[in-house]
Amino acid sequence: MSRDSEDEILTDVLENAAEVVEDLSKELAELYQYRDLFFENHPLELANEKNKFVDQKKDVILEKFENIDVDSQIPLSLRAQFLYLKGRCYNISPTYDARATQSLSKAVKLNPHLVDAWNELGECYWKNMNVKDAKASFEGALKHERNRLSLRCLSIILRQESGANKRGEATATIFKSVELAKEAVALDPKDGVSWTILGNAYLCQFFMVAQDTVTLKACLSAYKQAWADPIAKGQPDLYYNRGIALKYEECYDEALESFDYACRLDPPWEPPKLELNMLRQYVHGTNDLVRTKGKIKTKKLLQMVQSIDKKMIAPYGPDTKHTVGTRKNVTFEQVRLDALQEGDNEGKVLLGRVVGSIHSESAVPFTFAIVDESMQCVCVTVYNWADGRGAIIGDCVAVPEPRVKTHKLESPLATYNFKSIRVNNPMWLLVNGKRVGREQYASTRVTSTYQIH
Repeated sequence: MSRDSEDEILTDVLENAAEVVEDLSKELAELYQYRDLFFENHPLELANEKNKFVDQKKDVILEKFENIDVDSQIPLSLRAQFLYLKGRCYNISPTYDARATQSLSKAVKLNPHLVDAWNELGECYWKNMNVKDAKASFEGALKHERNRLSLRCLSIILRQESGANKRGEATATIFKSVELAKEAVALDPKDGVSWTILGNAYLCQFFMVAQDTVTLKACLSAYKQAWADPIAKGQPDLYYNRGIALKYEECYDEALESFDYACRLDPPWEPPKLELNMLRQYVHGTNDLVRTKGKIKTKKLLQMVQSIDKKMIAPYGPDTKHTVGTRKNVTFEQVRLDALQEGDNEGKVLLGRVVGSIHSESAVPFTFAIVDESMQCVCVTVYNWADGRGAIIGDCVAVPEPRVKTHKLESPLATYNFKSIRVNNPMWLLVNGKRVGREQYASTRVTSTYQIH
């Protein structure tokens, strides 16, 4: 290049380039705030119009970016920052935009220490289903700075990769996913999106490692923290995933409301609609099963109840002692359904006949209904029971220390009123007088009809 050509290019450099870049940065920040806080300032009825409104504002800013020749008008010292901002503007769209990748790739080449550009590039690759390069981009950012965005994105990627791993490897990967999300939260405890990702990591642990209620409570606690952040509160995936957790916590009324709100925040999104419909079917089916006692005729039902053999409860008889959690030398007393109280019933054991079960799209939980000599009926939800196992009609089932919960709702979403007993470990049950064997404890990963977002 001749000296004259260099001088000509230099004369094209914007005299106020730093000011221009600063102004564009502010406008872009306002655009993202407009998108992220849309429902703080607009009614839910405009949910279908949100992306259109965002695109209209994006196009105004993009025109400013595209009217500037970065190679000739932006000095080298500001070029990486300018390209990062331009790529971020393209990348605000929910779908992949190759122009964003082009701008951001140039930005990280010019300044490999620009962490924000690495993260934005990773999100671009992710949108384009290029998980390998996305992961490399987030790891590239972490080489320069431990930051919450890279950490939480890697947490998600690890969860996605765990599905292809063997069980032992998958468990380790999921725990690593949880740890990365925890680190992201620790870097900024007020960032609700990081709390959402942590909740999702716990939810994945619940399904892929063990259906432990402690994990589920940690998940819901994280979602509660996320909800305090107005940005996270406007994201439909928070309500969708929270609905999943609430469903397995058996808070059906709140789960229905959460799925419904996710539907309203993003009307075209199908997963929350499917979950809402499946949960409606489940609670209606369970309500009918309990109300009708499996539609078994009264005479037949009486015969089933009268034929219950007290010997079926022998392993939990009054002369036997057991260790329950931290309690030792626990003895059990058989009680009828009508004598059980809401909540825990320590030292009690229930014995009844199975009158029916509920088919669920998900294998979790296995749900059946039992009737005892009181002629009352209750549903029993069993977690960690291996797929293909379970009680069938006519089986005599003993449930020690039954935890009773009443489910009642009357709203446009659903109407039901029934009681349930939750069993987290099937090995505590007796089926026809025999303890459920260890081989029936779930040792394989739970399959589900949904994805954790």
